[in-house]
Amino acid sequence: MTMVRTPPPPLPVRDTTGPRALSPMLTRLAEERATGVLLREYGTLYLAEGRVVHAESPLAPGLDVLLTAHGTLATTAWQWAAARTPGPPQAAGLLLESGLLPAGALELCHLDALYDAGYFALAPSGTPGRFRYESTPRPGPLPSVPVVALERETLRRRLLLHRLWPDPAVDGTPLLRADPAAAAPLTPRQRAVLDRVDGVRSAVEIARNLGRQAFHTLVDVRRLAAAGHVVPAVPGGARPAPPPPPPVTDPDIALLKRLRDALEAL
Repeated sequence: MTMVRTPPPPLPVRDTTGPRALSPMLTRLAEERATGVLLREYGTLYLAEGRVVHAESPLAPGLDVLLTAHGTLATTAWQWAAARTPGPPQAAGLLLESGLLPAGALELCHLDALYDAGYFALAPSGTPGRFRYESTPRPGPLPSVPVVALERETLRRRLLLHRLWPDPAVDGTPLLRADPAAAAPLTPRQRAVLDRVDGVRSAVEIARNLGRQAFHTLVDVRRLAAAGHVVPAVPGGARPAPPPPPPVTDPDIALLKRLRDALEAL
């Protein structure tokens, strides 16, 4: 009897021109409805049943800063709760249960902090992410967001910064004031940022000093750079920061539309 060997099916060819997820691992974890902690080079995402419940990044002010910087919560109240709980989400829950923090203010600051830190956590990285599974979801009153919503907002923010000023050099280095030839009027937010430009602080450090979201400060800095008010300091003074986002391409636009459609279908 003559044996006929059937050749194996061809391997699938990856389409490198179509839209790709910002983090394939995060997308897979969402599909698995995984619970645990995703550690990436520039931030950490906490998942419960495939949804993002909390995010942290050394490049973004935390929930404590956003709550206490403008009088929403007394610093001593946060310190009291933080000393009795293992982390910021639990501290926020304790403050809510104790009646020291309104639910609406907490939810707003939590989502602001989550999207802010998530933007940096999903920055391009040469280091592979690591996921630590946990057996039970993290309890707490804080709202969670779908992974597709975080990816969509992160990509939207990336494209916005590119359109405001395509050179990302001002994002991570100390900033210097410049003298624009024709100075356009500044908004109060931009004036507050410019007042803290001293050749030492970076945009992230200015955000922490102001108690504002880091991304919103990047928007102000890019606009100031476009108007000629600020320039990056010498490269040798750079602080650790995410690498520049890749150039904006048509696949990025296609991915943003796909994420929008997926979010509307939820």
